[in-house]
Amino acid sequence: MRISGRIVRPGAVVPGHVEIDGPTIIDVAENNRVGDDIIVPGFVDLHCHGGGGHTFTTGDVTAARGAADFHLGHGTTTMLASLVSSPFELMRDATAAYLPLVRDRVLAGVHYEGPYLSGARCGAQNPEFLRDPSVAELTELVKLGEGAVRMVTVAPELPGAAEAIAFLRAHGVLAAIGHTDATYEQAKAGLAAGGTVGTHLFNGMRPPHHREPGPVIGLLDSAAVCELIADNIHLHPGMLAFAARAAGPDRAALITDAMDATGMPDGTYELGGQEVVVADRVARLARNGSIAGSTLTMDAALRNTVAAGIPLADAVAMASTTPARVLGLDDEVGALEAGLRADLVVLDAELRVKRVMRSGAWV
Repeated sequence: MRISGRIVRPGAVVPGHVEIDGPTIIDVAENNRVGDDIIVPGFVDLHCHGGGGHTFTTGDVTAARGAADFHLGHGTTTMLASLVSSPFELMRDATAAYLPLVRDRVLAGVHYEGPYLSGARCGAQNPEFLRDPSVAELTELVKLGEGAVRMVTVAPELPGAAEAIAFLRAHGVLAAIGHTDATYEQAKAGLAAGGTVGTHLFNGMRPPHHREPGPVIGLLDSAAVCELIADNIHLHPGMLAFAARAAGPDRAALITDAMDATGMPDGTYELGGQEVVVADRVARLARNGSIAGSTLTMDAALRNTVAAGIPLADAVAMASTTPARVLGLDDEVGALEAGLRADLVVLDAELRVKRVMRSGAWV
């Protein structure tokens, strides 16, 4: 099978075609006789709570399949299922429930956004479930997950955080710094312990100050990959562009942070046992108005990032190549290169999805 168009490869956009045999890309070649379609690698979302009326946060397998299918229709061919702060029993049950979906490659793994978070910066996380990091809990979850647990967000200033981060690193699980009131020094200590990701940079963090840089500057001034929610709600387009340029496309990852209300009508929804009201695509907690996840899809995140002034090739790297590398999957997905899995998205000239391919099959 041959797919022609303007092909977005690492660092460049070239006219040509992608040659596919079965589930694999076998060749990418330049060819000036192409149309206006833009061909990009399938998107990789590190942080998503649901979509299309389905949630990942309850551990329900049917709902998880529905959420993954919804985002697949918007070009996300690889994704983590993100839970929110929960009782340990739910975390354990969800890990066991999602393991078959990981084995079937419906999901790339599980991300626990909490419960080891700052009460002062918990945002829409349920404060009832927050607690200090527990190596005992993590040990059980990682063992139960058999590789399915891929990322855990931790506030590095909490008691036991350094030990938890070091444990995660030693067991091949990404430790993300987020929902934190840490000082600059505490954030740097979390990174030194093994933190490699910043959970939705700026959001759920002590804001920067010129006499107390805090975790935002600590993360930008490090080797960590910084997640960015490019919905023009969590981040002003100017701040999105600034952070993307400061980190560079190799250290910035677009995420959706989407909840089940994504793609659904305005109304009342639920997140982590709390009521969420969605109005004009903005999700907020009913009790205090905190932003509660997003209603973003990865194709919209790409459009918003390009509209903010980031070159298309860099924006695609942020949506696909960099998050694939973070997950250790860059030898399988995240770019249009021979030998990789045939996961790709055909976009029109306005960067809207026309077709999605996963493992060489149109979906």
